[in-house]
Order: sequence, then structure tokens, then C-alpha cells
Amino acid sequence: MGMISSQEKAAALAAVPLFAGISDDSMAHLTEVAGEVEFPAGQFIVRQGQVGSGLYVIIHGLARVVRGSTEIASLGPGEFFGELSVIDQEPRMASVEAVRDTRLLAVASWDLLRLLESDPALAQNLIRELARRVRSAGEHHHH
Repeated sequence: MGMISSQEKAAALAAVPLFAGISDDSMAHLTEVAGEVEFPAGQFIVRQGQVGSGLYVIIHGLARVVRGSTEIASLGPGEFFGELSVIDQEPRMASVEAVRDTRLLAVASWDLLRLLESDPALAQNLIRELARRVRSAGEHHHH
């Protein structure tokens, strides 16, 4: 699997709902700072309890989100994770494991925070997505 071009990278980022409607400047900056990473099937991308270093967006492949020994979600292309650790700098609440060979774009915390400060559309998208996740977690909650 070769490196993707910056056009492909920009297209992949543009397809992520989190980045919908952000300014051209923000998109250009994001394309510049997002690093490409690959994880083979079975490898952990992030581990529960680690302090997060950034946000990850899946380009292709499949990953599963695991808390303790329970799978709580699976994530495919265009989906992202790691945003909570960026916002509050607390350890990750779950592990994410590659189910298939998975290629992601990683955006470092400080880059994402700088973009959130400068682009209200991005901040609103993130808040909307967090609200959606909180609601769906509430609906699926069993005590």
C-alpha cells in the first residue's frame, strides 16, 4: 500500500462529516498536518488508559472499539475516534483495535485544538457529533 497523495488525503478528509463545511483554509491546514498511519489487523491503534495524542480518521479498513473486554462499537471509513482525549487531555476511555488492515489519518491534539479555535464550523461539528454519541450511549445503556 503506497502513500496517498495530498489530493486523496484532502478527499478523504472532506468525506468525514466532522470536517463538513469547514473553511478552505482549515481544510488546507488539516491536509498539511494530518499524518498517514497504517495498522495491520489485530494491532491496537490506541489503548484504554493511555493519554491521547490526537484524533484518528479511518481512510479504509475496519476497527473495533473495546472497553475492558466488551466491544462497544465498530468503525469504518470516514469515522473518527480520539476526540475526547484531545479536548480534556484525560486518558483514553477505550481501546481501538484494527480488525482488518486499516489506514488512518492522525491529527495531533495541538493541531486539532488550533483548528477548533479558529474555525467555528469545526467546533460545531464536533459538538454535534459528541451530542449524538452521548444520546446513543444513553439509549443503549444497561445497568
